[in-house]
Amino acid sequence: MTRKTFTLFDPALVKPAIADAFRKLDPRVQWRNPVMFVVYVGSLVTTALCAQAFSGDGEAPAGFILAVALWLWFTVLFANFAEALAEGRSKAQAASLRSLKKQTWAKLMEAPKFGAKWHPIESSQLKRGNVVIVMAGDVVPADGEVIAGVASVDESAITGESAPVIRESGGDFSAVTGGTKVLSDWVIVRITANPGETFVDRMIAMVEGAKRQKTPNEIALTILLVALTIVFLVVTVTLLPYSLFSVDATQSGRPVSVTVLIALLVCLIPTTIAGLLSAIGVAGMSRMMQANVIATSGRAVEAAGDVDVLLLDKTGTITLGNRHAAAFLPAPGVDEAELADAAQLASLADETPEGRSIVVLAKQKFNLRERDVGALGAQFVHFSAQTRMSGVDLPLESPAPRVVGSDVLPVAVRMVRKGAAAAIRKHVEGLGGAFPAALDAVVDDVSRRGSTPLVVCDGVKALGVIELKDIVKGGIKERFAELRRMGIQTVMVTGDNRLTAAAIAAEAGVDDFLAEATPEQKLALIRQYQGEGRLVAMTGDGTNDAPALAQADVAVAMNSGTQAAKEAGNMVDLDSNPTKLIEVVETGKQMLMTRGALTTFSIANDVAKYFAIIPAAFVTTYPQLAALDVMHLGSPSSAILSAVIFNALVIVFLIPLALKGVPYRPVGAALLLRRNLLVYGLGGLVVPFIGIKAIDLLLNLVHFA
Repeated sequence: MTRKTFTLFDPALVKPAIADAFRKLDPRVQWRNPVMFVVYVGSLVTTALCAQAFSGDGEAPAGFILAVALWLWFTVLFANFAEALAEGRSKAQAASLRSLKKQTWAKLMEAPKFGAKWHPIESSQLKRGNVVIVMAGDVVPADGEVIAGVASVDESAITGESAPVIRESGGDFSAVTGGTKVLSDWVIVRITANPGETFVDRMIAMVEGAKRQKTPNEIALTILLVALTIVFLVVTVTLLPYSLFSVDATQSGRPVSVTVLIALLVCLIPTTIAGLLSAIGVAGMSRMMQANVIATSGRAVEAAGDVDVLLLDKTGTITLGNRHAAAFLPAPGVDEAELADAAQLASLADETPEGRSIVVLAKQKFNLRERDVGALGAQFVHFSAQTRMSGVDLPLESPAPRVVGSDVLPVAVRMVRKGAAAAIRKHVEGLGGAFPAALDAVVDDVSRRGSTPLVVCDGVKALGVIELKDIVKGGIKERFAELRRMGIQTVMVTGDNRLTAAAIAAEAGVDDFLAEATPEQKLALIRQYQGEGRLVAMTGDGTNDAPALAQADVAVAMNSGTQAAKEAGNMVDLDSNPTKLIEVVETGKQMLMTRGALTTFSIANDVAKYFAIIPAAFVTTYPQLAALDVMHLGSPSSAILSAVIFNALVIVFLIPLALKGVPYRPVGAALLLRRNLLVYGLGGLVVPFIGIKAIDLLLNLVHFA
């Protein structure tokens, strides 16, 4: 299924948004935006004054009051329309997901093994912990984790990508999402979500939620806008008694009308940014979704814009991902074939691409075929972040002597291990062996080349090194240079030793690196940066990443990762692309840049309205104020109406900018501020003079005012 895309003003979005704009006239909805609520109240008052004028007892011509009232209502409706259009885009993106909520039948297994009996059950009845089998052509009934089998899965309904992906037990690609379709083979899946708690459920609830929590920056800006509104409200209220006193004192002119004061208030308060503020936030989340990243809240998107430290996993983010065995480098006195044989044995149960490449290299170089695991009676030792090695224990026909301290003990198990040099050294020395000094030189040489050395040992004997090669992604150095110009520090996190990490860090152009990283060290590093008052972003996909993801300010979990990682993060990347973290930060910064640009424009464009309305309101009492009429507007009533009309129309013209965002540029904060002041500050000063004058000419041309 191809995800449908919409143009900015697509009729499928505009028509519902117009209807929603009128529904949002409910005062309970308007109250949530204090600035626009003032405009809403002003619209009600002018409507009442209009009715009074048509009854023959008006404070100003009925036609003038009607025109002001209508354009005040348009101002409110345009702001509602902007928010409804932004929400409509998000809802349209989620609409395709509703098809995934259709009831399907699952095959609930009696035992978690292929060939076991199963019986049909509705997908809505599945609970966490249930085990189902999904065959070719079946739809995955609910979110789960593959515990057996391997299959090609069509995830286009979720990711929009037509190419199928492989899902298999073990490793980082074991997660499956409800609503996706198995194309070939079979998988046995353990359900990880109860009804109503699936990934699709959370996506739909997030984008179609009736309430959107405001972000901290949005709250702070709202407080500023409310404060400005209160100041202008107090000033406007005092103008009525001041006008009455002035007319009485000078015995000339006429007091300013309530309609004109309301028009003045609405034009002075920051209605432009207030009307678009909510739309900017919703559009930011929508742009994240267009990039196939699901943010749990606008707070997460905004935090991405404030991030100044990026923790990036080396594998898959900075390098191409799958390291491959390139060479066997034996220790002195060890035959290369012996090293290859032990390396293959230690990798038989290793499902990672690196482990498989070791098996393949041994097969290619020495024609070593995979052994029958059952016949070997092997006990596999899987890799862990703590031990940093893996391997196999094989039973010996006769116990072999081993020196432990001052004792010689018989050992009936052959322990073959591969792993980091430090881990293997500790293992060998712990068994009473010695790590060859010559092997240290081999390890260092491999590390300096930017490759990863894996040391292999057989019991107390260190056999040599497997060289795993990494390839740095093209263009990644330039991306990091852009981030540096924005003041963002990049930190590479890797399990490699310091020499390898330093070589790759230098080639990729990162600012710093954390070598031989454990989950505890990742967590400590994040806390260290946060203790310095910095915001940290990172990606992760494994259960061991969950603590660090939960601690990070912006945590992007991979959709192919474990359930624990998804629950710990505040964003999920549907494409499972670790490099996406950079795009997430850019989208967050674009949202903040858009908000700042429109705020600058909104405040700057008030200046022209002073020159339009204030002379028109008080020139009959104080003729000297005519000097402020620099636009030479046709009449007092046309001046006031022109300002009100421009104030409403500018919201419509800025909707595309609010929804698409200002163009992103990787520049520092100081340069960005200067650019905003020049483009949107100066533009906010100049454009209203041109716009108000043009509207005034049109009004006088049609003899409306």
